[in-house]
Amino acid sequence: MGKGRLFVVSGPSGVGKGTVIARMMQKDPSLWKSVSATTRKPRGGEVDGVDYFFVERPGFERTADGGGFLEWAEYSGNLYGTPAASVQAHLDAGENVILEIEVQGAMQVRRSAPEAVLVFVKPPSMDELERRLRGRGSESEEAIAARLEAARMELSREMEYDYVFVNDDVDATVDEMLDCIANAGEQPQETSS
Repeated sequence: MGKGRLFVVSGPSGVGKGTVIARMMQKDPSLWKSVSATTRKPRGGEVDGVDYFFVERPGFERTADGGGFLEWAEYSGNLYGTPAASVQAHLDAGENVILEIEVQGAMQVRRSAPEAVLVFVKPPSMDELERRLRGRGSESEEAIAARLEAARMELSREMEYDYVFVNDDVDATVDEMLDCIANAGEQPQETSS
């Protein structure tokens, strides 16, 4: 059995990464999506080990100090990280692993696992991204403005990725990303779905 490949998926909030990854996993159940660790408290309905590994800050910090995360960062007073051991175990078992993480985390993974394939998902336009964010109906004007500003920063770094997909049709993006996984290692490209 060969070793699996590590795929890092990033993109602005509201671009549809979670939806694309969920559909990819429905079409190809052999994919494994890594579960992040966090020091934040669980939200209603979240399950430990499924949504996140919920840990106390001292334990998280010990793991980070010992090099136990592929990447980690602090957001809004909480720590988030990708446990290296579980990712490695799935790769060693021949499974392709997907990490859904933000740009800074992706660059940390690039340094710690240079063989990883970095995939960036972007919106067809900033206007469409704003429409999607507003369509959620769950965020204030300030939060939407902050997400759009973060998106501009993230989009400015898309050239640091191996593949870039424009998510204007979820089903087409799913098929193109599955093709990318099947043919990883070929010439990097940008696609428009």
